[in-house]
Amino acid sequence: MSCGNVRSILSVSCTILATSTGPGWGAPPSVLESNVSLEELRSLITRHAGRSGPAVGGLLLSAAEKPSPPTATVAEPTLAVVAQGAKRLTLGDRIYDYGAGQYLVVSVGLPVTGQLAQASPERPFLGCGLTLSPAVIASLLLEAGPAAYAREPGRRSETPRGVAVSDVPDDLLDAMVRMVRLLSRPADAPVLAPMVEREIHWRLLTGEQGATVRQIGLADSRLSHVGRAIRWIRDHHAEAIRVDDLAGIAGMSASAFHRHFRAVTAMTPIQYQKRIRLQEARLLLLSGSRDVAAVGFTVGYDSASQFSREYRRLFGVPPGQDAARLRQQAGDLNCTPSPV
Repeated sequence: MSCGNVRSILSVSCTILATSTGPGWGAPPSVLESNVSLEELRSLITRHAGRSGPAVGGLLLSAAEKPSPPTATVAEPTLAVVAQGAKRLTLGDRIYDYGAGQYLVVSVGLPVTGQLAQASPERPFLGCGLTLSPAVIASLLLEAGPAAYAREPGRRSETPRGVAVSDVPDDLLDAMVRMVRLLSRPADAPVLAPMVEREIHWRLLTGEQGATVRQIGLADSRLSHVGRAIRWIRDHHAEAIRVDDLAGIAGMSASAFHRHFRAVTAMTPIQYQKRIRLQEARLLLLSGSRDVAAVGFTVGYDSASQFSREYRRLFGVPPGQDAARLRQQAGDLNCTPSPV
């Protein structure tokens, strides 16, 4: 597999999975349409994944011929749709297994662990994703007004989770197919891609997970408030933190902040910081640092033994051994894999 394929595979941090099944006799038109769209999406991803060419908006493609071990990463706000294969995503104590005809949304930067569960040379994993834009979502909310809230009027007071999964509706699947088609039409892409991107965002806003997507574009939403604290932790992960200070950054009381933070991330602020520290340490080790103790101190640990112990608990092996294995894998691929 080429370096381009590897980077494309690793660039989609959280990807939703859909295995295709042929329609049976008498299948309703919606089922037939969905299967035709999934078949075209598989063909388009197979054709374009890993190939160089002009980028189309925030579109990402992924293809893999074998399952992967669990890989920790930080997932940014993203939509992910898969045409073939299966994946497991873990966020804190929540496990998401994604199957045929579903989509996944990540609404805020979260430390997750992803694993390709179904992929083979005969039926490779095929997925596509789109980076979600707060500006586009905010613009659509202003233009649409109450229509953007029509699907879930009774749930607007709840704090949405940071990850959401639903069956992919035909109109969203059709828009994703048209977005990927633009990779074959570079002359059309600058004009049409922004239009299709807005449509995809609109389908999400008015779909089953609209409450989660809506929060990305609302500057005064609970998710936005929690997001300010999340960004502060990521930017200052090596520093000691106090929950009261984070609550102040989020503009909430300490008790409300703790409740909403856990609802979004499935972990406490301290657990979130620890995960970010360990993932940053792994990147430092992969990039060439061989002094394990120094890496631990760099990301905020005062004790080398505590760093090694918590690193092993998360990644399954001690930091030095894990770094050697990762460098070996990168050398076998003859390129440096993307951290996501």
